[in-house]
Amino acid sequence: MPARFNTFQKNTLKPKKHKKASGNEDPHNGRTSPWPSFRSSRMKKAGGLFLLLFSLFLLLSMLSYLFSWRADDAFLDGRSLNWALLTDASVEVENMMGRLGAIAAHLFVKQWFGISSLLFVLISFVLGLRMVSGYALLPAGKTAGYSVFFIVWLSVFFGYVIPGGNWLILGGIFGYESALWLNGLLGVAGTAMLLLFVMGSFVIMVYDPNFRAISTFVSGLFGGKGRKGPAPREVLDEIRDPDQGSSAEDPETGNEGPDTADEAGAADTKPNPAGQEAAGAERELELEPETPPAQTPAGGDGPEWEIEVANGKLTGSDYQTIDNPYPGQEDGLPDLSHLGEYDPTLDLPRYRLPGLDLLDERGSKTIQINKEELEANKNKIIDTLNNYSISIDKIKATVGPTVTLYEIIPAPGVRISRIKNLENDIALSLSALGIRIIAPIPGRGTIGIEVPNSKPEIVSMRSVLGSERFRNSSYELPIGLGKTIANETFIADLTKMPHLLMAGATGQGKSVGLNAILASILYRKHPAYVKFVLIDPKKVELNLFSKIERHYLAKLPDAEEAIVTETRQVIRTINSLCVEMDNRYDLLKDAQARNVKEYNAKFVARRLNPNMGHRFLPYIILFIDEFADLIMTAGKEVELPIARLAQLARAVGLHLVIATQRPSVNIITGTIKANFPARIAFRVTSKVDSRTILDSGGADQLVGRGDMLLSTGSDLIRLQCAFIDTPEIERITDFIGSQRAYPDAFHLPEYLEDNASLGEALDPSERDELFDEAARIVVSTQQGSTSLIQRKLKLGYNRAGRIIDQLETAGIVGPFEGSKAREVKIKDEMSLEQILRSEP
Repeated sequence: MPARFNTFQKNTLKPKKHKKASGNEDPHNGRTSPWPSFRSSRMKKAGGLFLLLFSLFLLLSMLSYLFSWRADDAFLDGRSLNWALLTDASVEVENMMGRLGAIAAHLFVKQWFGISSLLFVLISFVLGLRMVSGYALLPAGKTAGYSVFFIVWLSVFFGYVIPGGNWLILGGIFGYESALWLNGLLGVAGTAMLLLFVMGSFVIMVYDPNFRAISTFVSGLFGGKGRKGPAPREVLDEIRDPDQGSSAEDPETGNEGPDTADEAGAADTKPNPAGQEAAGAERELELEPETPPAQTPAGGDGPEWEIEVANGKLTGSDYQTIDNPYPGQEDGLPDLSHLGEYDPTLDLPRYRLPGLDLLDERGSKTIQINKEELEANKNKIIDTLNNYSISIDKIKATVGPTVTLYEIIPAPGVRISRIKNLENDIALSLSALGIRIIAPIPGRGTIGIEVPNSKPEIVSMRSVLGSERFRNSSYELPIGLGKTIANETFIADLTKMPHLLMAGATGQGKSVGLNAILASILYRKHPAYVKFVLIDPKKVELNLFSKIERHYLAKLPDAEEAIVTETRQVIRTINSLCVEMDNRYDLLKDAQARNVKEYNAKFVARRLNPNMGHRFLPYIILFIDEFADLIMTAGKEVELPIARLAQLARAVGLHLVIATQRPSVNIITGTIKANFPARIAFRVTSKVDSRTILDSGGADQLVGRGDMLLSTGSDLIRLQCAFIDTPEIERITDFIGSQRAYPDAFHLPEYLEDNASLGEALDPSERDELFDEAARIVVSTQQGSTSLIQRKLKLGYNRAGRIIDQLETAGIVGPFEGSKAREVKIKDEMSLEQILRSEP
């Protein structure tokens, strides 16, 4: 069964207290310590380097001992192997690693386990390599366990086969004495049977060999035909495809089926997709269901049948039915439930999710209530309303981490609009910034007045990810955004949003919000279930996540870096996601699934054939920071594929998270807003920007520093975004990056740019008559600008634009780069004249 990653172990939720040595700082609080604990990566790498060098030392000592053991043993036998012998300079040995190497090899090879002690070198090398580089050459646990078994077994075996004498180094004194004791206990034959039993049990437990297949092979060597009659269900040769009908001759009855000889031959040569095992299965099982003889159509030789699967029956074009050869399977495929469900995590079975100890504890777990402040604000609100002859029946306060919500119930006959118009007056009386009036609060029948706290609390990411609501959520892609005014952890499902738009002024928390979303998914999802496409025009915000490239990131096959920063690469990546979206829709169509969740459920249940192109589809989340910069430099080349992904990609598991600091209408267009029902607004500077993001005011009245409004279509929810700092992100990515990873990042489909439009002006006869003169102007000024050609040649914009396109086709100027001037590829006029003369 696939492992579940939506439940944290209980012990990971308890904050770990880091013990500090006197005079040293805790290595996990953001400050480095000159003496790091063994948990730190530096100490780990140092220990790994020691193991690597120790394995080399041990290997050279043992190999040298195999040639110098006679001379070294003559000196070491009968002596006590102590420190005095090791430090005695008068002692001379022939071992190439000196006295220490001679003593170590003497102990391991002769005194202990013989030549099987060389496996200690393998154990030390595998562990050291993993500690230094994180690369697992072999599974560490299995390598150590198997090596210890063979060390002991081979030592006893050599001691049994070659007892004593000059060949004592093969099994060592341990093996010789053990074999001698077993011979006295069980006898020579009994010891041999015990050794055979131990080795046989090891092979069975580890490899589970198919003894029936071995016996069949052996009987075939001696001319045996095996047992007659129907073959058992668990050991047969093939899985028959129901689409091919019955075979030409039934193996049990010998009767011919409805297929002709030609059809039977075609069925034999046709590959059987249903019989292929799904990718990732732990072992192959051979199965041949008992196929009942098919019903022969009336009339003998009829037209050829095109058989398709529908509702458990195989139906022909003339509406005659054939019983499903696989009863109980609605889709007519063989029952492979005995193989178990497909586990997407088998490529990284030992992957561990990050623990809460990587995050810092900030603030207090409970909100500190200042009763004096609450009472003073309540009285000021009541006095301000009384000054305008507005009476209220009841008022209550709900204290949050950043804002306190005062709910008032006005007296009968009071118009809500009168209270709404007093927003500035209440802010003046309270001497507070960011007063927001909610009139009325949906579903409560009260009017809300949000007042910022004088001492706001920081909402730590640790408190959000460690909450019961986050740990026990059943969401597909849960994201912990922060806490509400009622100090409740707010968890959302990105698959239900299904895309998220974030906007706000500089320094108000957009990048922290992106990091919070990324950290939430990293804490809940195995790399097999989700992939990230990170686009960062600023080149510094998302760069920390480059360490998890081979675990979680997706990129183009020819991309050098997984985090996309260049505009041209951004366009290719977004268009590649459109290609991936179309490919996934084709797979969903073939699988008759409406969304990626249904598709993956069928694939996990082994109802889809990988040989037909089906595969497990992880969620792909596109993160874009500074979307405004992309629109300014690329324009429609980015906006159109983004709009297409926002319209269609939800059903196939592609989701978008876009952040921008310039929420103007030319950046967040109507096409984009229509497909982003979920929007987050941090503090902005004007009501116009707030209405651009949320279609309503309120974002201009936030207090900043993570204070945000979440719009899900109908409601506005005020949240305090969870804070996660750069050192915490580094610890998380270091923890993930140190584990075993995939060979490379997840590859997106290749996207070939359509350059057909550039070929319109390839014919020199269709060039503008001012083409040569414009080329000389561009090369002499080294400016590939349409406006320059307009001014110099006194042309209109359309004609100057066509000339620029012709210059690009001729290779004189580079492609369009947004607001920047085009690059001039020809650097001098002599080269230009050669180009102009060479063309007809």
